[in-house]
Amino acid sequence: MKISVFGSTGFIGDVFCRKYPEQIIRIPRESREPASDNILYLISTTSNYNVLENLKLDVDVNLAVLMEVLEYCKDEKLVFNYVSTGFVYGNDIIDAKETDYCEPSGFYSITKRAAEMLIISFCQTFKVKYRIFRLANVYGTEDREESGKKNALGFLINMLKENKEIKLYDGGDVWRDYLHVEDICKAIMLLMQKGDVNSIYNIASGRPRKFLDIIMLAKEMLGSKSEITPVDAPEFYRLVQAKNFSLNVDKLMNLGFKEDVSLEEGVKLLCH
Repeated sequence: MKISVFGSTGFIGDVFCRKYPEQIIRIPRESREPASDNILYLISTTSNYNVLENLKLDVDVNLAVLMEVLEYCKDEKLVFNYVSTGFVYGNDIIDAKETDYCEPSGFYSITKRAAEMLIISFCQTFKVKYRIFRLANVYGTEDREESGKKNALGFLINMLKENKEIKLYDGGDVWRDYLHVEDICKAIMLLMQKGDVNSIYNIASGRPRKFLDIIMLAKEMLGSKSEITPVDAPEFYRLVQAKNFSLNVDKLMNLGFKEDVSLEEGVKLLCH
């Protein structure tokens, strides 16, 4: 199976391409035409904060570019695999199932849900097959854009390394569902090989942890002297960011998926 990968230079895209080099075709950034019948689409913004600086960015990247690519996908032989986010479910997500109602907030999450709906409608119209993958929290050492707004775990672990004070929103008393990028890529490949077409799949560990517990685990591994200070989350964060977040992965597990990198192992890698 040859896979045309759109967004191959991003965090997940680059890891996926390096993990399965013999099966992928990296589509150049300026190109919109697939080079095989199987498409993996990862072009996307990555946080809800873009609206504060560029009101159109999420719409331009998550919707306009997608439409340009779909213009070349009116072929019944194609399978369009779209990487979405679990944040489409809404602001307080616990054990969210693929059949649950979606009520996203924030421009990033809203445009990702809009993209899902546009893809489904497009594929029904032109008899193209699709799969939609909704990802939980992704982490790994390869993320070059970690910050307090994206991949906060890696960002805060770097602060722990420097013994800097860590200010945790709501004291870290929130649930997060982390899956290492290597396992994210493994799950995507499994679903492209065995997953039903015209279906939605959650990709996550299915085992949420309190964020404070994860930070304390990293602090202990590093022997960090950082102080952990609870603070109230800013108003904008509360408006657009899910407080609690975990996905139900029964559909993924039923296909035989098994996690290779435990959270403890993944945190240890981030601490090196």
